Amino acid sequence: MAAGLLLLVCAGAALYSAEAQEPYNELPDNFKMGVDLAFEQLNSHTGVQHHFRFLKSVEKSEIESGFGVKYLYHHFYLKPTRCPKGTTESNPQRCPFRNDRPLMDCAVCYKTAADQIEADPKPYVHCIQRPRLTEEMRTTRMDHCKKMSYNSGAPTLLAVSTG
Repeated sequence: MAAGLLLLVCAGAALYSAEAQEPYNELPDNFKMGVDLAFEQLNSHTGVQHHFRFLKSVEKSEIESGFGVKYLYHHFYLKPTRCPKGTTESNPQRCPFRNDRPLMDCAVCYKTAADQIEADPKPYVHCIQRPRLTEEMRTTRMDHCKKMSYNSGAPTLLAVSTG
């Protein structure tokens, strides 16, 4: 009986950890690139002490402007883990989520060509703890991303929502 219970607990833990990785793994590659940009930015800040993992998408938009060029917008949440900054996600069991820290609210927008992020216009990454996010910041994010696509001659970036 005890062995059966132990097996059930271990199977549940393995399933939970596999599910924890699932949201990021299910993202299309073009959107994963934006999440990776946010990770890079967070890891470059000395004040960030913990590793973050992708939690979920809030909004995604993608505009194809022809010749393999796309403009992407992705609003998503990152959740802190108990692991120190710089930890890889190769073993998610090693980095369980923390519930004593707020989510990181991130918005990224960028241009891709041939499935690579273009340097021009410069990709925009904005991440802030959710309690600190103001309505003015939300508006600034949206305006910046809209302007990025307008300045490049593309139709409005946020016109087509994919999720």
